[in-house]
Amino acid sequence: MDCKDQVVGEMGKGQLTTKLVTKSYNQALNRSLHQAFKKLIPKSIPQSSPGSIVPLRQDQSTQQLLKPRLSKLISYVSLASLLVNALATPSRAIISSASLGANVSGSEVLNSSKAQSSPSCENQANPSVGDSGENPRGLVNINNNENPRTKSKKTTLLKQAINLKRQVNQQWQYLVMGWASEAGAYLQPAPWPQIHQQARQAKVPVMMYHDVLPEKEVPWDNTPQEIAEHFRLIKAQGLTPISLQQLVTHLHTGLPLPEKPIVLTFDDGYGGHYEYVYKLMQEYNYPAAFSVYTDGVGKDAIPNKDRRPGGPRTHVSWEQLQEMAANPLVEIVSHSVTHPLDMREQTDAQITKELVEAKQILESKLGVSIDYFTYPVGKNDDRVRRLVKEAGYVAAFAMHEDPAEEQLAGESENLLAIGRWGQSRFLEALENTWGGEALVNIAGQSGMEEFDFTAPIKMQKVAIDKTNLVLISGGRPVTIHARSRYQVPEILANTGAVAGVDGGFFSLEFLDSNQMIGPVLSQSTQKFVPGKEADVLRIKNRPLVLISPEAVKFIPFDVNKHNEQAGVEAEMDGVTDAFVAAAWLVRDGAAQSAQTFGNLFDFDAERHRAFWGINKNGQPVIGVSVDPVDSVNLGKILAKAGYHDAVMLDSGASTSLAYKGDSLVGYVPRPVPHVVALMPSETEVAANCSPSLGSK
Repeated sequence: MDCKDQVVGEMGKGQLTTKLVTKSYNQALNRSLHQAFKKLIPKSIPQSSPGSIVPLRQDQSTQQLLKPRLSKLISYVSLASLLVNALATPSRAIISSASLGANVSGSEVLNSSKAQSSPSCENQANPSVGDSGENPRGLVNINNNENPRTKSKKTTLLKQAINLKRQVNQQWQYLVMGWASEAGAYLQPAPWPQIHQQARQAKVPVMMYHDVLPEKEVPWDNTPQEIAEHFRLIKAQGLTPISLQQLVTHLHTGLPLPEKPIVLTFDDGYGGHYEYVYKLMQEYNYPAAFSVYTDGVGKDAIPNKDRRPGGPRTHVSWEQLQEMAANPLVEIVSHSVTHPLDMREQTDAQITKELVEAKQILESKLGVSIDYFTYPVGKNDDRVRRLVKEAGYVAAFAMHEDPAEEQLAGESENLLAIGRWGQSRFLEALENTWGGEALVNIAGQSGMEEFDFTAPIKMQKVAIDKTNLVLISGGRPVTIHARSRYQVPEILANTGAVAGVDGGFFSLEFLDSNQMIGPVLSQSTQKFVPGKEADVLRIKNRPLVLISPEAVKFIPFDVNKHNEQAGVEAEMDGVTDAFVAAAWLVRDGAAQSAQTFGNLFDFDAERHRAFWGINKNGQPVIGVSVDPVDSVNLGKILAKAGYHDAVMLDSGASTSLAYKGDSLVGYVPRPVPHVVALMPSETEVAANCSPSLGSK
């Protein structure tokens, strides 16, 4: 029996029931809320899957249409919340509504460690429940005359009930905040046709294919076998094909996409699209878009005249196109009437005819709204784009003949010139996809009042302003103050931490010293160590980092108050960790100017940098710069990356980052005595049986 089996066996069915019920509520509420949200959205906005509502056209006001409906959405939320509260109460436990309200937390009923160190398997299998002889707040009517075994069962039942209620409430909170965030994104889109700044951080390749033939005739043809292999690799590599509707909504509002999104587009309406691609789409349940020029429908693109054994290069027929358009996986895109080689050389009247007539014909023949346009051969300029807008298209797709000029969707100039990659770069696209940062929780935007220490820990490699970063987000932040100096992976070993970055500055007076520059409090040692008097005078007003199990604070270091444990504890209830960082990089969402770095050595030099902070979702994020960068520009980059607050850690030769036991820097850094680490959430701990936090 392994560790996980042992825990499940000892805890019995209660923990399993909690997980299953929570998952069931989460799924059911997601479906219910999505249906409710759809009813509140104007019918003029086409609907698809959750999170894929097409943005309004530029002559409509998103705020005017949606704001009156948010109060109705809150009513749905309140009603569903009452349902959750009722269902989350186990039938055998007598639990009053007052006892599970805001006035009673789990910590008031169950004994818990102030440090909240990561529980071991033993902790999980045998959690403490306080004095079973008492009846705290009347939660369960425990009869003192009952035998100990009966009282133990009731106490265990009480514990399971409270855990269930807490977990369901937590899941419900994140679900509601997610929907609130999505609603907020629709209320704050980028001005059309600009691309939202949040979307520019993502990496979304829009792949461009042409004909699919048994035998390739030109380099941009594909065989059915090649297309099938592309679909297979998309699935094998864990990518998620998304629709144009989802893509344009993302670009317009900043709504995040699945972790590894990709868009599949096929130009010119060839017969091979119906014969080969359409079948693969249905087999894999992948969406794709087909750009069609109306004069080519039902006609041979190149007459045969016995030139090749496969027959003529064909186009789809109207019957085939109607069948495809009726499938929700398919989006039909206007590609003009005649497919002119360069629309820039046409008159305004000619361009308008190509745009308007193609849209009218496709909508009339297929019975669907045609909202997107693809430029023939990718040729466009400001005049052509203006006419595309006037013809009523929401977005338009371009291409470049030179692969070096091809763009990811977020790199495009605007929604009327969305870039695409040729099919020859497919393998490269598999490694260049990221759906972007999660949205800001509306409830947590002001002063970072809401923190999320339950998100799964994940690692991302991103490039912002041509600077490569490695970011690791999620989990619960702690610090580890080691007895000496070690590599970061060595410090993290056997602590249960999933990731860690080198922490505060330390004294170089002795090679094996763990003396920090300034005071340090770490839950790994549960000791407060004041800084040396000579040192603390040099770090006045630098960010003092305070961490508790529920929150993080960054406040200016006060020499007269914060070099004593009582002064630190006065700043935050339940503080478990404290240290002084180098400088603010981002403060309240704003990148810091050069003047704020004061006398910090080499702040304006390009060096490898280590940093950590809290993003706008209230989640901890640690990271390093792969490329050397100065502190001011790093702050600008991290602000774009979605940090609410970020501070610089010991950098240069000390810059270190570890994830799941491996170093993520391409050199051997200087050993350090202090680490900011990310511990897994309680759910992850329960699944993985992480050992308790210790000190090296």
